[in-house]
Amino acid sequence: MQNIEEVKEKNKTVTEMIAGINNSVVGISKVQNSGTSIFSDDNITSLGLGTGLIVTKNGYILTNAHVSGEKYSKCYVTLVDGKTYDGSVVWSNTDIDMSIVKINQNNLEVAVLGDSDSIKVGETVYAIGNPIGYEFQRTVTSGIISALNRTIKFEEDENETYMEDLIQTDATINPGNSGGPLINVDGEVIGINGVKITSAEGISFAIPINTVKSVISSFEQTGKFEEASLGVFAFDKNVLGYIDENLRFNQGIYVAKVNANSAAKDAGIKSGDIILSIDGNKLERMCDLRCYIYTKKPGDKVKLKIQRNYREIEIEATLKKK
Repeated sequence: MQNIEEVKEKNKTVTEMIAGINNSVVGISKVQNSGTSIFSDDNITSLGLGTGLIVTKNGYILTNAHVSGEKYSKCYVTLVDGKTYDGSVVWSNTDIDMSIVKINQNNLEVAVLGDSDSIKVGETVYAIGNPIGYEFQRTVTSGIISALNRTIKFEEDENETYMEDLIQTDATINPGNSGGPLINVDGEVIGINGVKITSAEGISFAIPINTVKSVISSFEQTGKFEEASLGVFAFDKNVLGYIDENLRFNQGIYVAKVNANSAAKDAGIKSGDIILSIDGNKLERMCDLRCYIYTKKPGDKVKLKIQRNYREIEIEATLKKK
């Protein structure tokens, strides 16, 4: 059993860790007057309040796509000192609900990014964000990693979409927490909070930080990101129960759709193919393919190992601009 001094030291360490990342957490709003009270007629929905995370010293901020809006749209970013700046969305991907916003500021305090591939179920995590407005900005909640590589299905306007490879946590997440960091006990960001299951308590999800590390690095080093695309809509084996319970495979990702005029279409990839590897890198999750493609540029060639009708073939594809 821990003695009182050990408990005090542990609490002090957690407090210092939270204080260390708080300056990197920002508020994001689609309405300039983001300081409107949550008790007035303007609520979180009309204000479009959310959270973001400073990931470079020169003003690149990571958040959810549903918080910031699509590429080239505008939003307003409030830093820890209370000052608000115009933000421009320079990258947005609705498939993974992630975006990057740029503000014209330098020498900002940057969050430390961890390794989301090394996390384990049962680890303690903390979520930081603006849960119901700026009166409650930078609220901290704690919990554990409940599960990894989760897939959830959304149904909207009679359309079904899926989000894959998510981190499940029981740390409390509310709408305004969207875009805020999920951090480990070392203060490292392992995910970006994005989804809460409203029909159940204690079930929330975050997008793994490794998914966008190469995107952040590109903006930091070059000020731009040329997004390459293979042009497939694919599922890993964890999703197949949603689609066809008769489908079975042990490795790879299942191609459900090939986009017209895409690199995959030109290379001869077909629906029903299973992509086993890319440039020799084995694929187990859709995230594996996405993360690798993010390291490439339009025009780059990739070699894919495909399983088709129980036979393995190799295909070369030239990536296109998304």
